[in-house]
Amino acid sequence: MTEPGLFELEAVVVGQPERSRWRRYEGPALAVSTVEGTLLAQVTHTDDTRSLLTDTSGECIVRIERRSWFGQLGPVRFHFTDGADLEVGTAVTPAVMKTLRLTLQTEQGRRLLLTRWGHMSPEWLLTETDPRRSPEPEILGRVTVSSGDAWLGLERYVVETNSRLDASERRTVVASVVCLHLLRRPPGDSAAPG
Repeated sequence: MTEPGLFELEAVVVGQPERSRWRRYEGPALAVSTVEGTLLAQVTHTDDTRSLLTDTSGECIVRIERRSWFGQLGPVRFHFTDGADLEVGTAVTPAVMKTLRLTLQTEQGRRLLLTRWGHMSPEWLLTETDPRRSPEPEILGRVTVSSGDAWLGLERYVVETNSRLDASERRTVVASVVCLHLLRRPPGDSAAPG
């Protein structure tokens, strides 16, 4: 099904693959790799509402479908399904400031929040409670974004998770990071990240 240990790893990198500055790039939109750089999976966009996370052999790991109400003005809901078309999680944004928070629901129904403090912050915290309303929320993980190539503006997200998350919960978190990238850099859009 998946490469050994893909969702058992406590840290992975989701990023735009390296590309030539001079030639049109036709490869996957994102690559999922170990922190050391070993490729584990790839993301391709079938259109502006569907993305596919596959292992290195091309087998489907997660399908991501984007649904939005009221165009750009309303909330966005992402549905995650596995290779057998069973729902394995969701991610929902608020109506405004979509990249500040995603509310995740795992396959088992566990609710998680992926929150950052402001548009300029390079880090999202993964918690079960709202970090703005809880004095000391338990940090279950973090996602840190950086630019892998300043010239091309390639985004790189380091996803670190707590050992208390199981593989299905990590699958939801990794799929949600793909959603963050889709919100920040929609397919075919060359605008600066949000």
